[in-house]
Amino acid sequence: MTIIIILITVLISWQAFNNPELKSKLMFLPSAIKDRGEYYRFLTHGFVHGDFQHLLFNMYALYIFGQTAESIFSSYLFGPTFGKLAYLVFYCVAIVAASVPDYLRHQDNRMYASLGASGGVAAMLWPYIMLGPWNWFIFPPLPAILLGIGYILYSHYADKQGRGNIGHNAHLWGAIFGLVTYSVLLLSLQPELMQYFLEQLMQPKGPNF
Repeated sequence: MTIIIILITVLISWQAFNNPELKSKLMFLPSAIKDRGEYYRFLTHGFVHGDFQHLLFNMYALYIFGQTAESIFSSYLFGPTFGKLAYLVFYCVAIVAASVPDYLRHQDNRMYASLGASGGVAAMLWPYIMLGPWNWFIFPPLPAILLGIGYILYSHYADKQGRGNIGHNAHLWGAIFGLVTYSVLLLSLQPELMQYFLEQLMQPKGPNF
């Protein structure tokens, strides 16, 4: 399912690179949602990107984190058949949920627009982190749990600073959605996995590249 999502996103984004009208039709425009009821934009903006670098970064992150989340959904939470569908729903709802705060903030701002899968990708961090909280990344050289916490704190800080054209607020709320929703799923369906995460959290370890 992760590969299918990536292929669909690449295809739509590639088409939008060469078709400004398509990009404009799919991107997140809070004023268009409020004025014209184009609610589909809450989701479709996650399948278009500003440029190739933006697309590559998001799809690489989705490939790394999404496959772990998909495996957990299929193997432990919902079973091999329904798990893939549940994983798809989790990803799509994360895209929508990450956009709601920006909609509330910018619904009367006709100049505001955003696009990209970052909100959905940010939600995928937490299944990966909670499976191995002390697994180290090569770059940045941090254990997963500190990267996850740092990602939320930095996104909040960067959003308050309001610099650049990066949707830090979507990153923030995508990550929060992923943490809260995934934790609820574990506690409801597989509390043993939550217990495993807590046990691992109490056993920090150094890098093993």
